[in-house]
Amino acid sequence: MTTWLPAGTTKTMYLVRQDPTPLGGPDLRTALAGAGALRVQLNLDDEHVAPALRLSTADPVAAVLSVWSDPAHDPAEVAAVVTDAVGPTSGWVVDERRRLDPAETYDGSRAEELANVAVLRRPADLDRATWLQRWLVDHTAVAIRTQATSGYVQNICVTPLGPPAPEDARVEALVEELFPAAAVHDVHAFYGSGGDDAELGRRLEQLMASVARIGADRDLDLVPSSRHLWDVGPADQPRAPSERQ
Repeated sequence: MTTWLPAGTTKTMYLVRQDPTPLGGPDLRTALAGAGALRVQLNLDDEHVAPALRLSTADPVAAVLSVWSDPAHDPAEVAAVVTDAVGPTSGWVVDERRRLDPAETYDGSRAEELANVAVLRRPADLDRATWLQRWLVDHTAVAIRTQATSGYVQNICVTPLGPPAPEDARVEALVEELFPAAAVHDVHAFYGSGGDDAELGRRLEQLMASVARIGADRDLDLVPSSRHLWDVGPADQPRAPSERQ
């Protein structure tokens, strides 16, 4: 199932390290809709993904909230609603690049897949243009080829929505990758190596070499999550295909 968002829709994303409970309730979605939101996505680190690998540079990220909103509204309106719900968060307007479209429904049901969100920081010795080239062009094909990836969504941080937390000051991007549900506890399911340890080793070696080139072998937050999506905008909103890059 696919529904389209209006051309020019603004996407914002937030890292939530506090209690994420208010993020899943209908009151927040109603408030976000009032601030111009058309679609809401919640990536929640919960009991369903408890066995999965997670990495933290500071307090763990408990949830990642994504909001697509009407471009007629200031993104600060959505940010204010999020802050009112959970307190200060690091948030950004992002440039979304859908390199491998996940299967999606928009009724809030939990996606069957494991959804990993990686918080990427650019190394000090790489300029932004070089880093983006390495990540968006060089690394993407390697990441998809060496893992059992069913969805790959890149989000380049464009504008911070208020001062980010100190640990997030160097965040350049957030990438969401989806894997089979069995990947929560099965490394072969994660990498698509079919139980072959030699193939697993080959894939890991190739992936880790590419990861190191973008600095994601350090200073990385990795958030395993359950993925939920809601359409919250007007049902009669005119819709056009969103851009694919």
